Amino acid sequence: MRTQHHKGWNEIKTNDSWALFKIMGEFVNGFEKMSRIGPCVSIFGSARTKPDNKYYKLAESIAKRIVEAGYGVITGGGPGIMEAGNKGAHLAGGTSVGLNIDLPFEQHDNPYIDLDKNMDFDYFFVRKVMFVKYSQGFVVMPGGFGTLDELFEAITLIQTKKIERFPIIMVGTEFWSGMFDWVKSTLLEKFENVSATDLDLIHLVDTEDEVIHILDSFYKEYELSPNF
Repeated sequence: MRTQHHKGWNEIKTNDSWALFKIMGEFVNGFEKMSRIGPCVSIFGSARTKPDNKYYKLAESIAKRIVEAGYGVITGGGPGIMEAGNKGAHLAGGTSVGLNIDLPFEQHDNPYIDLDKNMDFDYFFVRKVMFVKYSQGFVVMPGGFGTLDELFEAITLIQTKKIERFPIIMVGTEFWSGMFDWVKSTLLEKFENVSATDLDLIHLVDTEDEVIHILDSFYKEYELSPNF
C-alpha cells in the first residue's frame, strides 16, 4: 500500500511539473495578443444579468462612451454584463476584447467580441493577469463572487504598489454603497486595517457621464501604459 501511495504521489508531482508548460503557453499567447490592443478599460459584472435589466443597458451605454473616449473594452467574454460591455464596444466600432474562462456552467463567449481578440483560458490566475496588465481602469458593475474577486485583487495590487495606479469605478450606488460604507466604517475607522489613501482611487457612481469624467480626469495627470 505504501508503494502504491508513493507512486501515485510521484505521478501527481510529475503532472504538476508538466502543467507549467500549459500555464506558460497561456501567458505567452495572452501577452502576444493583448500587447497589440492599445489602451482599454475592463468592465466587470454578473454573468446572470439579463438584457432587460437596467444594469445591462447601463453597461452597454458605458462601453459605447468608453470607445468614444478613445479606449477599447475588455470583458470576461461571457453573457450578462460581459456581453453588454462587448456589445456596446462593438456597436460603437471600437476594440472589443473577451477573455473567456473554461467553466462547467454559465460561461460561453458572446457574439460581440472581435474575432481576433477572443481568447480562452483554463487558469483564472493567468486571465486575471491579462485584465490587470492591459487595463487602464476597472468599471465594476453589480456582480457576484467573481466580480468581487477582481475588484479586491485590483485594490490589493494598487495598495501594495505591485501595479501602477488606475481608477476603479464602482457603478450602482444602491448595490455598492453598503459594502463601501462597511469598508470605511469597519476596516478604515474602527479597526484601522487599511489607510484612507487606499480608498483614493475607488469611486462610486451611477451614470456613464461620471465614468468618463473620472477616466478623463485621471489620465490628464498620468500617462497610459501597461500596469506592470
